[in-house]
Amino acid sequence: MTLQIGDQAPDFSLLSDQHHKVSLADFRGKNVILYFYPKDNTPGCTREACDFRDSLQSFSDKNTEIIGISKDSPEQHQKFKQKYTLPFTLLADENGDICEAYGVINKKSLFGRSFLGVQRSTFLIDEKGIIRAIWRKVKVNGHSQQVFDELN
Repeated sequence: MTLQIGDQAPDFSLLSDQHHKVSLADFRGKNVILYFYPKDNTPGCTREACDFRDSLQSFSDKNTEIIGISKDSPEQHQKFKQKYTLPFTLLADENGDICEAYGVINKKSLFGRSFLGVQRSTFLIDEKGIIRAIWRKVKVNGHSQQVFDELN
């Protein structure tokens, strides 16, 4: 089943970059930008994270939290956050269960080789846990502004 706008966002409990369990339910009462990305310290993922970082105050002013999820470990996330001064939570979905629940694992190709990987995707979830917008196959340039514009 593919998630749709208006669906209840699947809850989760994952380890953060600080080795704390974090659940989507922890953010009830706030909007959540939940963005899935392939891998820490890769060019597109770094640019996307830094764009969200640079817009953080604007999102905070709209009662909105930003959370990044990838299959990287908490330790990798911690290094990534420190290297780029990322002020928001990164969650480790090492076994991919949450990526599967949100439908972001897809067939990819690189150098003629096919494999399953995380497709860059973003979900805007409202204060009650309802999905209000979905972006799949995200193109990084201008994406954080697109997400912000959806909040207005």
